[in-house]
Formats: sequence, C-alpha cells, structure tokens
Amino acid sequence: MRLNGRIDVDSSPDLRDCLLAILSEERLPRAITVDLAGVPYIETSGIATLVEALRIARHHQAIFCLQGLTGSVLRLFEVTGVLALFEASDCGEKVS
Repeated sequence: MRLNGRIDVDSSPDLRDCLLAILSEERLPRAITVDLAGVPYIETSGIATLVEALRIARHHQAIFCLQGLTGSVLRLFEVTGVLALFEASDCGEKVS
C-alpha cells in the first residue's frame, strides 16, 4: 500500500477504513507493507491509525511493515516512541 499526501485528522479516518478493509479480508495477506515515502506530513492521528492496524495484523498473525519513513514523518515516529513497535514487526527490511 503506497500512501501519498498529508495524513491528518481529516484524512486518517479514510486511511483507517482502507486498512481495516484489508485486515478484515477473508484471505488476509501474510504481509502488509505501507509505504510512506510519498507522505510529507503526518499527525498523531495517523500514527494512531497505523498502530491500530499493526495491533490487528499481529492478532491475525500477519506481518505489518512500514517503509519510506523520512524527514519530519520519521522524526514524529521517533519522538512519539512508536518507531520501535514497527521495527520489531519482523518486516525483513528495517524502517529507515
């Protein structure tokens, strides 16, 4: 899944709906990768949505990975302390 644009309080509900649709499929993918390279800005509401998706994926024993974290988006993940959650998700590729 490749995301583009700002993820804020207005757009995070749409992201949540999309992720929940993927995570509720009868044949859930073994791994879900969210590419944030096209996201120049994210608010904590977007991070909360991604953490919720990670929790649901883990419950279904699916791998949930983030990639393309850079700049201010990466810094917010670091400042909020949630980056380690995603690094520990065994993505095969480290979040960078």
